[in-house]
Amino acid sequence: MRVVTWNINSVRLRLPRALELIATVQPDVLCLQETKAMADQFPAAAFAEAGYPHQAVSGMKGYNGVAVVSRLPIEETDRCDFCAKADARHVAVRIAGGPELHNFYVPAGGDVPDPVANVKFAHKLDFLAESRAWFAAARTREQPMILVGDLNIAPLETDVWSHKQLLGVVSHTPVEVEALGALQAGLGWVDAVRRRIPPEQSLYTWWSYRARDWDESNRGRRLDHVWVTEPLAGAVRDASVLREARGWEKASDHVPVIVDLDLP
Repeated sequence: MRVVTWNINSVRLRLPRALELIATVQPDVLCLQETKAMADQFPAAAFAEAGYPHQAVSGMKGYNGVAVVSRLPIEETDRCDFCAKADARHVAVRIAGGPELHNFYVPAGGDVPDPVANVKFAHKLDFLAESRAWFAAARTREQPMILVGDLNIAPLETDVWSHKQLLGVVSHTPVEVEALGALQAGLGWVDAVRRRIPPEQSLYTWWSYRARDWDESNRGRRLDHVWVTEPLAGAVRDASVLREARGWEKASDHVPVIVDLDLP
């Protein structure tokens, strides 16, 4: 089973790119974040025509939004509004004959890495803590599950272009990395991408629009992740990042992450 996750940064604006991705990569399940569309605005018919009629969409007007489109039958199992905010940052589905999949869009956290001075950063930390508590109460580490999405944190030194320069920058601060690590440890999630691409190798999934030449400067961060619970760790066959997608016409600032799983 091929799972692809991508922060598309507006599904209606970048629908042609999504259809190009589908034609090129042929995912079984495509998970999108930052769709920026209400459920009734989501281009469901276009995805269905492309061979992905099975869909679970959580959206809001103009911001956030997550969606799962699949050529395999799926059943929605949960959508959680963490921090008492109905801000469309999570949806879960069960893939027919397969595992449960959770699609997340973690808050970015603003610019100031101080939860007292910056309510957006406080929200990010609270979101991670509530997510960890929710999983602990609602799921077990023995369940085969996949967690994907824009988690808005680059945890490893090799997940950022400069560990030293970004230690004080939101997305790579020690407090965020610790919070993400606590979420990961909660159910013993395994980083599927780093299981196949060594942690020593620099790897990015996001490059800022502010860069004059994103490719040449290569000041990236790995903000987009695919995790699996231990029962699926041995099923991870391959993982890759579609870096060239950052150079597509009207590109998102994120690129797709691809993970192949050998499932019964």
